[in-house]
Amino acid sequence: MVHLQLILLSGGSGKRLWPLSNDSRSKQFLKVLPTEKNSNKHISMLQRVWQQIQKADLAEHTIVSTSKSQVDMISSQLGSDITLVIEPSRRDTYPAISLASLYLYSIKGINPDEIVVVMPVDPYVEDEFFHHIKSLEKVVQHSNADLALVGIEPTFPSEKYGYIVPDYSQKTSIERSYRTVSYFKEKPNLEVAEQLLLEGGLWNGGVFAFKLGFILNFLKAQGQLLNYEDMLKDYSRLPKNSFDYEVVEKIKNIVVAPYKGEWKDLGTWNTLTEEMDTPLIGKGSISSDCENVHLINELDIPVSVLGLSDLVVAVSPDGILVSDKKASPRVKEIANQFDNRPMYEERRWGWYRVLDFTKFNETEVLTKRIGVTANKNLSYQKHFHRSEVWTIISGKGLFVLNGKIKEIQVGDVLQIPVGALHGIKAITDLELIEVQVGTELIEEDIVRIYMKWEDIEDHCKSSE
Repeated sequence: MVHLQLILLSGGSGKRLWPLSNDSRSKQFLKVLPTEKNSNKHISMLQRVWQQIQKADLAEHTIVSTSKSQVDMISSQLGSDITLVIEPSRRDTYPAISLASLYLYSIKGINPDEIVVVMPVDPYVEDEFFHHIKSLEKVVQHSNADLALVGIEPTFPSEKYGYIVPDYSQKTSIERSYRTVSYFKEKPNLEVAEQLLLEGGLWNGGVFAFKLGFILNFLKAQGQLLNYEDMLKDYSRLPKNSFDYEVVEKIKNIVVAPYKGEWKDLGTWNTLTEEMDTPLIGKGSISSDCENVHLINELDIPVSVLGLSDLVVAVSPDGILVSDKKASPRVKEIANQFDNRPMYEERRWGWYRVLDFTKFNETEVLTKRIGVTANKNLSYQKHFHRSEVWTIISGKGLFVLNGKIKEIQVGDVLQIPVGALHGIKAITDLELIEVQVGTELIEEDIVRIYMKWEDIEDHCKSSE
């Protein structure tokens, strides 16, 4: 029986895998990895990890810590039954872990003696990794350590990762499943990394395990009230620092449990493409004389690569990247030069892609292509600063305007005046072109009345 709670950290913005990733769609949401069930479909890092968590019987014991901007995308990829702890503002791993821990304690009523494991949402690992995660329960209990970490046995001297150096002078037990930590070293240069490997150093896997009571006592010592709702209100006052800086560096009693299996951080195009099962995703072609070329195209226009090698080409509504694979980690420097709004987003009901944005004097015009998944719906909502015109281009659905519901199909043009209450439900997968016209076209100009279609129908019946 499992007696641990798992916190998945889903944060960060998408810079290293630009242009497919952006401020809303971080790397863990990109659907480029193979799936065992259907070779024609691809899954994201998030979906892959969640499948592994389900296989390990950990899903019922897992919560996801995330930011507001990622809520819809997580719901779209994992479903709406996932327990989310939503940060009021994006800060760092220390406040995120603190908030999630208080959720476990004051909302879920988890016993302070229960073990909590915190890990990133996007490691590329084999299923065995999650059996190793489950073993941390015994490691914490047996060692009486304040913290247990996972150290990955390195396959080469890397400058990208932090290192944990165990103390090999002391004997350990449970078949040498853990050792006390001697010291840490953050992202060394190559020469130091080679020396760390000779000392038996391990890559820091970003995994923390502790008794819930440990973090509660730590927060109490910082003057924090042990209440989830209170921390939500005061979240902006928490130190904007990493858990390593705020907690790990201040604790002496730490052990590390080495892991020997496959572990990768697919954070750059060159590492991500190593795990793709096809060189081409999307519309396009790669000539037969190309070597080690990957093309990922999210647009409907064809892209062709001729006679080139060691290349990644990534095409999305946010931009186009053509890069030598070895140079691709530098894309983060390039992405910071562009401050455009995200041009593609996944939502709990489907997705949208920005097609065009223009501004005439004080009037803005934004055109989107929107896809609504069958049986999903947009909220019943209104806007104060814009009117909209929806043109249905595929599928069938139901459209509601100011309390009246009607069936819609391909070719229908729907006028939505400023302030009008409206919503849509897809009967089949449905696509539409939306043209917004107004003085301020921002996502904040949405007043949502009802989220569920059943509530919208009840409201319409009661107002007849």
